[in-house]
Amino acid sequence: MINTPRTRDEHRASNDTRAARPAARVIAPDGFAPFGFHETLCRGIRAAGFTEPRPIQRDAIPAGLEGRDILGLAQTGTGKTAAFALPLLQRLVTEPGDGPRVLVLAPTRELASQITNEIDTLAQFAPVSTAVIYGGVPMNRQIKALRRRPQIVVGCPGRVLDLIEQRILQLGKIETLVLDEADHMFDMGFLRDIRKILAALPRERQNLLFSATMPKEIRGLADDLLHRPHVVELAGNGPAGTIDHALYPVAESRKRELLDAVLQRADSAIVFTRTKRRAQMLATHLQKKGFRAVGLQGNMSQNARDRAMNGFRTRRFDILVATDIVARGIDVTGVSHVINFDVPNTPEAYTHRIGRTGRSEQEGTAYTFVTPADGSWVRATERMIGGTIERRKMEGFEAAAESAPRRGERAPKASERKPARKRGGASRGAAGRRSSESGARAETAVAVEAASPPAQWARRRRRSAGPKRGSAGVER
Repeated sequence: MINTPRTRDEHRASNDTRAARPAARVIAPDGFAPFGFHETLCRGIRAAGFTEPRPIQRDAIPAGLEGRDILGLAQTGTGKTAAFALPLLQRLVTEPGDGPRVLVLAPTRELASQITNEIDTLAQFAPVSTAVIYGGVPMNRQIKALRRRPQIVVGCPGRVLDLIEQRILQLGKIETLVLDEADHMFDMGFLRDIRKILAALPRERQNLLFSATMPKEIRGLADDLLHRPHVVELAGNGPAGTIDHALYPVAESRKRELLDAVLQRADSAIVFTRTKRRAQMLATHLQKKGFRAVGLQGNMSQNARDRAMNGFRTRRFDILVATDIVARGIDVTGVSHVINFDVPNTPEAYTHRIGRTGRSEQEGTAYTFVTPADGSWVRATERMIGGTIERRKMEGFEAAAESAPRRGERAPKASERKPARKRGGASRGAAGRRSSESGARAETAVAVEAASPPAQWARRRRRSAGPKRGSAGVER
């Protein structure tokens, strides 16, 4: 049979027939089908790997679709980003219009970027654009993104307020405001900035507030902000049931040895320290020991922070040594261990830190190194979670464990502790300098730095509405 070439009209008719043929309808995964999401969002849900809605999604999505205000009390790792993002995306897809129409506020740059990435994943097949804005980087690129009129803007309060005051960010069309990790924003001193941002928004809008805890200041904000909200309460004081957590009593001087031993068993770990300097020095120590470790703390440039975080996500680094900058909101899959090299500043921060593992219903392990000086913190934390935390020992560290606090014991007061003995008139620091290990001087300085327990754990500091931006209120 001889194939004769088709005429131009025949080609056009064939193309018209192909264009008129209806495309196969994409169906949402069974668990999401009752919500009736637009086909483009169904494709995004499948691309994100979702099959069944999480509890917070099952509870919050219907109220979000109805346009109701929502108060969500939930820990991180519960799936709340999709819980608020999917209803917003549904409205933006079915009722298109110029932006910005949604404003999402988050406490840190890392969390703002993570929220944006999750929204972009769900909206990758939909005609919806996003922009993320935060401090610590030049404004030029963010200004260009805002001039494209994105429907969704995600940002940190400090930079958002700066751009509002410069009349670059116009909020007159905002239909929905989302405050994520509201209690963390309060802790960072952003409450005053948030109230200024609220004054720039239209009065008629949907408001969604998510918080792991509800201090009185956030309760007051919620009362002012939310109108007859739908309440989703999944937060608890205790760690998730998927986390195996325990205390490891150890002398301060042997923490690094214990850490080296514990990390031999970890596939991927986040190690928390109390200070920025301590995080960087501990990361350097682990690198010298042959671990693929990287430090992350607030003094690093944004590019350096991004490289560290992306390297940990992609497993170029197996160990992330960080301050509390990543204690909340950051979601990295496959973290097998969380190790509190130093106890957190507050008992509440304990559940936030160890919540970086055991996420999305996966199992995880969390260890906290405690010294004799940490006895009061241990008691306060056990009161908060409503039970005792298991004590464990590792072979070779039993002697150090003998002096660590047991259940019901208090740590000895400074006046009750025996003074350190001097050798040949030399101080303990001088003896450390004679150590054969290179870098011992730095390690001694770090040990001295960590010797005093944090002053904040026993009682909450009384905070004002928040410091001025540029001091403690900067996006860290």
